[in-house]
Amino acid sequence: MRPRPNARLSSQAMAFVLAGGRGSRLKELTDKRAKPAVYFGGKTRIIDFALSNALNSGIRKMAIATQYKAHSLIRHMQRGWGFFRAERNEYLDILPASQRVDETHWYMGTADAVRQNIDIVDSYGVKFIIVLAGDHIYKMDYEIMLRQHVDTGADVTIGCLTVPRKEASAFGVMAVDKTGRITEFMEKPKDPPGMPGDPDSTLASMGIYVFDWAFLRDLLLKDSEDENSSHDFGNDLIPAIVKGGKAVAHKFSESCVKSGLEEEPYWRDVGTIDAFWQANIDLTDFIPKLDIYDSSWPIWTYAEIVPPAKFIHDEDGRRGSAVSSLVSGDCIVSGSEVRNSLLFTGVRSHSYSSLEYAVVLPYAVVNRKARLKNCVIDRGVIIPEGLVIGEDPEEDARWFRRTDAGIVLITQEMLDRRAVALD
Repeated sequence: MRPRPNARLSSQAMAFVLAGGRGSRLKELTDKRAKPAVYFGGKTRIIDFALSNALNSGIRKMAIATQYKAHSLIRHMQRGWGFFRAERNEYLDILPASQRVDETHWYMGTADAVRQNIDIVDSYGVKFIIVLAGDHIYKMDYEIMLRQHVDTGADVTIGCLTVPRKEASAFGVMAVDKTGRITEFMEKPKDPPGMPGDPDSTLASMGIYVFDWAFLRDLLLKDSEDENSSHDFGNDLIPAIVKGGKAVAHKFSESCVKSGLEEEPYWRDVGTIDAFWQANIDLTDFIPKLDIYDSSWPIWTYAEIVPPAKFIHDEDGRRGSAVSSLVSGDCIVSGSEVRNSLLFTGVRSHSYSSLEYAVVLPYAVVNRKARLKNCVIDRGVIIPEGLVIGEDPEEDARWFRRTDAGIVLITQEMLDRRAVALD
């Protein structure tokens, strides 16, 4: 039965968020946490963006599949997303890989993560399911994508970015006809196809899929019996639908949420140290590419009860100040100069220190006379007095993780090894 024309489709949908990825390209940032649990933007975690999009779109039924080092992610869900009420027909289930189907297999692929929880999805009584990646930064109204899915009668609707054709080899891309129907799906092709009317651009998959649940349910059960399948949406299910069913592309530009300040649709995969640093630093721009101050589309998260930020000391060379920076609650900038940086909750920076283009995760301490530039400081790290980062590439690379672009990642374990070696 097709929904009533005036019915909000999101009320009949659930969001299934795939949040089990390790995010190995983030190196030591994911040694203790899954990629979706990595901090972003001063207060939030990466997964908050997908969940906030769902909530702001009107979706009140969600499930989060976890696997790799999920404790911090689960704790964040419990603390920050525990406001769903079953008596209002709202649900948020956390689904760790727990060998629910048999005693030998964890989640074997993205599609298998949904398949192993079919009974739970059934219990929601939903008509549509939106499969989301939990590790991207963007604002999107899923209701618009749901409406296109229904209007086109698609078996699957795939969220797509429009990217320059010469850069598309890093993505799963698709060829489409003039109606938007996908005629071919290719994973990281050497020669990506152009778009109708725009041969220099290519449609790249965002890893966002809309299905009728009844259709996907049958497909998952069929796929589970295929010994040659990797049980993955991108590798197996989507190509099969493109070949034998109706797959339709949904352009992100049609449902991207912009406040009026953003000049173009914003979507980022912050899956590398460089990309993570850049996306955070971008928020310090005079007019940032992503408006996180838009109260009409809030990014929900765990809001810690902390005091305001404080800036102290006012003398030459010892002035607590921050310019073109984001400084979160419970930070104390004590006689320290902060420029073009992002300080998460509870950071302390002490006298005569300086931070420039620094992303400092919660509760880190920058001791006196340290100079930090072009770096990411992990949670709880204690920067020793006088440490200089970002001025000597060889010295940085000797002790810390330094990318080819010159961004330095510092963890407490790295500092401890350095202290032992220098002792």
